[in-house]
Amino acid sequence: MDIVIPLFDRFEPLDAIGPYEMLGYLPGATVRFVTEQPGLVQDVLGSLPVHVATRYSDVERCDVLLIPGGGSFLAMVDDADFVAWVRRMHATTRFTTSVCTGSLVLGAAGLLDGLPATTHWDAVADLEAYGAVYSTERVVRHDRVITSAGVSSGIDMALQLSALLTDELTAQAIQLYTEYDPEPPFTTGSVAKAPAEVVARARTLG
Repeated sequence: MDIVIPLFDRFEPLDAIGPYEMLGYLPGATVRFVTEQPGLVQDVLGSLPVHVATRYSDVERCDVLLIPGGGSFLAMVDDADFVAWVRRMHATTRFTTSVCTGSLVLGAAGLLDGLPATTHWDAVADLEAYGAVYSTERVVRHDRVITSAGVSSGIDMALQLSALLTDELTAQAIQLYTEYDPEPPFTTGSVAKAPAEVVARARTLG
């Protein structure tokens, strides 16, 4: 089972690493990072360079394509070659997925037109501009396309995807092994719950 995660400069680390941690435990799965040019790819926070050895253009097919988001997503949606590659890959994937603003790449590839989808709460207008129907759900599946909301939701998406690719027992075992049993100290993890001053402060972080 071949799972491919493209990385690009200023990628959001948990968007990629959270799902990688979950999916990497699937029996028989290989998770590969790819990028435009082999070498170091820097995350948005600036302290987690990842060495990526494979060009995305050298990958012709995969079972799962997972697009993370990040600070340079606008450059990615404007990259015609990358968007065309995503479209080609989707033609033969078992599942095409995204985390956070990675859904905008799927939108740019024409994969979300008229479909329910989600993204980071601060990118809803961008998502809808591609013809998607925004959903407030944390993970949204439509057939082979699965989108997840901001950053940490990629872990939830990866566990649901794990069940689809194998079975619920395996997915639950991965959840237990990684001890993913969140009990957040605050109730501000959703824009629907957060006070205005928290939303305002959060907008300054990206």
